[in-house]
Amino acid sequence: MDLLLGRLKAHGAAHYQFRAQGDPSYYVKLLTSKGERTLWGKDLERAIAEGQTRPQLGDLIGARRITREAVIVTSRQRDAQGRVIAQEERHAHRTRWVIEKVSFFAERVRMARRLRDEQADVRESVRAHPELKSTFLTVRAAEEVAAQRIANPEDRERFIELVRAAIAGSVRKGEPLPSVPLADRAKSRASDPAPVPKRKREEPTR
Repeated sequence: MDLLLGRLKAHGAAHYQFRAQGDPSYYVKLLTSKGERTLWGKDLERAIAEGQTRPQLGDLIGARRITREAVIVTSRQRDAQGRVIAQEERHAHRTRWVIEKVSFFAERVRMARRLRDEQADVRESVRAHPELKSTFLTVRAAEEVAAQRIANPEDRERFIELVRAAIAGSVRKGEPLPSVPLADRAKSRASDPAPVPKRKREEPTR
């Protein structure tokens, strides 16, 4: 889904499509340039609550679907009094959303551009965007893998470019940034078994 821009008018828990017999869901109402738009999805509640920019009513925000997760959905049939009289389970997909103020997405576009620019100074980029540190570490890890496993220089460059493009696209969409803490990398290296020194021929065997 492309980025949907609008002013946050309302949001909350409700039965799907505001129908009394609809399943419990969550909605977000946006006032867009083309009129009012209502989004539905249980993940919208999390997206609003965990938004980095803390969107509030009246804010100009952006909403974007980023992934679809396989889930099992229970459909319930209710009578006129709202009591469940039948139910069935079916496989479906649940959409994961990102909802932030428009400034967040503008910043992500700039970050993605820096990430794609091979000539950009990494230290300067991290200084300007500290949150990109783990992202650059991810790219660096890909470069190390390529250097070790891909002999052909052209194939190696192509692989790294694909990695950069994929990560930059994810950053631009607003998806969570990769997390590769330096401490974890150091711990991983420290856990490697130490080389066993070779015994000199003149040393007796014990």
